[in-house]
Amino acid sequence: MRRLAYSVGILVVLALAAPAAALAHDAPESKQSKWVMADWMMDTFFIFSGLALVGFLVAWKAGHFHELDRQGSIPLLVEEEDYYTPEWAEDEEEWDGA
Repeated sequence: MRRLAYSVGILVVLALAAPAAALAHDAPESKQSKWVMADWMMDTFFIFSGLALVGFLVAWKAGHFHELDRQGSIPLLVEEEDYYTPEWAEDEEEWDGA
């Protein structure tokens, strides 16, 4: 059993190291190779934007965007101490002089 685990471990390390060895050379400089990075950037943009669109549609179909006005008003119902208004602003005398 130990020999099998050792063999599988060696195979996994070799499988992970093989792509690195293939990419370890200098890329050729040609007209096509100048666009390789741009191609990858466009591909990843379209893949991620497509996944975001699918996620948005799934959320929409699940009803997460229904009654947004009601959902937005929930934080307004939470009673909390006012940390921002200074004490002098709550004095009645300040407002009587105006």
